[in-house]
Amino acid sequence: MTELRALLAAELRVFARDKASLTLTFLFPLLFILIFGSLMGGMGSAEGRRLGLVVAGEDAETLRSVVAQIGQLETTEYVAPADLDAAVTARDVDFGLVWDGRTLTTVVDVRRFEENSAYEEIARGIASRFNLAIQGREPLVDVEKIVEGSGANANWLTRVLPGILAFSVLSAGLFAVAGHITSMKQRRLLDRLVVTPMHPANLVAAVVVSRLGVVFASTLITLAAASLVFRVELHVHWVRYVASVVAATVGSMGLGTAIALVVRQPSSAGSLANVLSMTMMFVSGIYFPVEIMPAFLRAISAAMPLRYMADALRYATGVMDMSPARFWATNAVLLGLGVALLPVLSRYLVRAERR
Repeated sequence: MTELRALLAAELRVFARDKASLTLTFLFPLLFILIFGSLMGGMGSAEGRRLGLVVAGEDAETLRSVVAQIGQLETTEYVAPADLDAAVTARDVDFGLVWDGRTLTTVVDVRRFEENSAYEEIARGIASRFNLAIQGREPLVDVEKIVEGSGANANWLTRVLPGILAFSVLSAGLFAVAGHITSMKQRRLLDRLVVTPMHPANLVAAVVVSRLGVVFASTLITLAAASLVFRVELHVHWVRYVASVVAATVGSMGLGTAIALVVRQPSSAGSLANVLSMTMMFVSGIYFPVEIMPAFLRAISAAMPLRYMADALRYATGVMDMSPARFWATNAVLLGLGVALLPVLSRYLVRAERR
């Protein structure tokens, strides 16, 4: 036990001095949240959108009433269409509607092409409601929105946040072995360790425990930042959350072991780990739903461990639903991957002469 404590303390000191690992583990997830949350946090929602309105002629009050029913729009009225055009150009409002008594016209800024699809969708909804209202008719069908995940808000950022956490866990696990252990090997530190009474399993245990502590701290900081800055509401089931983080971290370290066994140079191992993690990020549904991908990418996605890590964390944080059996089976497979491969790493450490 004394030996394990000494190795654990040494591992934590090494990690604290490794600026690249610190940045990758703590700073990158926060940057992802801050950047993507600021750019796309309200994507597809009317909440907080600023609408400029010019109304004239018949049914002007009807249009005002329809817009007021949206409830989440900040509306500003202008006297003339030219005034509205200037306001949209100056970004005093996000988009505008002009009603001249016969035609309802949408005004958008062509420079905001990434946001205009959301504005045009809102405008189409207003036009549909307005068309029924001037005919004195009510919508034939009431649409009720049901949110999965125990009532958590299901906007884009809420779904992406657990995926970012999963990617952070994957990166920390991969680089803990593929980068850290291969670096120790190249610097011949393992040669010195194997001639001591240290058992190789204790070094592996120290690496695993230290990374688990670091990953937990990183994910909790990221969750807190998303909650404070963007008011993201998650219903975290902490037992499931802990189980997901442990299983994903150990499984990622198992994948890192496979890289360490194949690649001898730490720079090459780090590069391969980086390529694998980035590839998995883009095809595992972290930022874009798997459902919108082509069939061949969906097939590739089904083989990516990161996809299952992200889904397990989404379930643990109340963002999506899955059966408890599927959740525990997913974590068991990830944990089993690490348990199967990490002992191989112990034998790898003993063979310090391997170059």
